[in-house]
Amino acid sequence: MNSAATHPSSQWDNTIVWAIVCSILLHGLLVLIIPNIHFDAVKMPEVLEIQLVKQAAPPAPPPQPVQPPAEVVEPQTKAIPKPLPKPVVKQTPSPIVQETRPIPETPIITAAPEVIAVKPAPERTAPTHTPPVAEPVKEAPPMPSQADIDNATGRYGNSLWNAISKHKKYPKIAQMRGWQGEAIVELELDGSGKLKSKKITQSSGYEVLDKQALEMVEKAVPFPTPPEALRNSNFTIVIPVPFKLE
Repeated sequence: MNSAATHPSSQWDNTIVWAIVCSILLHGLLVLIIPNIHFDAVKMPEVLEIQLVKQAAPPAPPPQPVQPPAEVVEPQTKAIPKPLPKPVVKQTPSPIVQETRPIPETPIITAAPEVIAVKPAPERTAPTHTPPVAEPVKEAPPMPSQADIDNATGRYGNSLWNAISKHKKYPKIAQMRGWQGEAIVELELDGSGKLKSKKITQSSGYEVLDKQALEMVEKAVPFPTPPEALRNSNFTIVIPVPFKLE
């Protein structure tokens, strides 16, 4: 019992001993190292003092003494005697007789003025303004009367029937069955006789005969030229196409 109780205390004593030993070693090491460390003192920046000194003005130069003006000494000139004038002897010139000869008169020649022939400038005639001549107005042909139009339409219808009848063919089926009739065809033409339209205004009673009448008209194109009374505008002509068995 006593041995078991004292064992932990012995371990605690050993720990304290080692701690003391380590502390002593650490202090000894610090004692050796700290004397060798040199701390540089922090130098404070020097303060420069500037003083403003007033510069004294330079001393005025001393006044210079005034010298009196120097006396001007005029040079003395010796009197030179004037030479006496020499006597002048006047000579009288002998008279010179000159012969006077008459001066011959020189004829005065006057040059005749040059005559320059100048061609007379041609007379300019004032431009004459001729008024433009108006072209003669072509008179329109007189309009045909209604009687002339009717007469021309009748004559032109006959010429059209002569051209259409050349292409007349009696359908065979109509001949076999004895079909007869007359188809009325209305033609619309222009002033040059060109066909514009065609239609059956009155049937023959049989469709075969009506178709044959229209085919005859198409085969007769182009039509002859219409008369003068029908050339001003479009016109209409009615052509009867008969179908009769002989």
